[in-house]
Amino acid sequence: MYSKVEAQRIKHDFFIAFAEKYPRKWILHNTKIKDFSLKFYVDNKKAEVMFSIENRDSEKRYAYFDKLLSLRSILLEEHEPEAIFEKDVYLENKTLSKVWVEKSGISVNNRATWDAIFDFFNEKMSAFESFFYEYEDFIKDI
Repeated sequence: MYSKVEAQRIKHDFFIAFAEKYPRKWILHNTKIKDFSLKFYVDNKKAEVMFSIENRDSEKRYAYFDKLLSLRSILLEEHEPEAIFEKDVYLENKTLSKVWVEKSGISVNNRATWDAIFDFFNEKMSAFESFFYEYEDFIKDI
């Protein structure tokens, strides 16, 4: 078990190494849609790449989620066949909607799995970004 400071250092080192292996600018929060972002997530059990819709107004959050849902077959057939859609994800201090892919059996604490995570992040985020760029105007229009 790592202390909070050690865990933060490991994640910091992880993302520095990821940026060195795949030195490019990702969309992430630059979607130009409030509370709609693409995210990387990694912990000691799994890695995820996701569209995260965190608008506190559930009506707006659902409207954006429904836009993604209406494009589901395109996303699954042309970009990311393993994408999972979840309308309500309950966290400690908020509820969000997300569309994501996951890789399990890896750990940010195990440097031997970092390359597999980096490759997963690059492949899946590239697919999500491609999809977003293609349908950005449609998604934004709520």
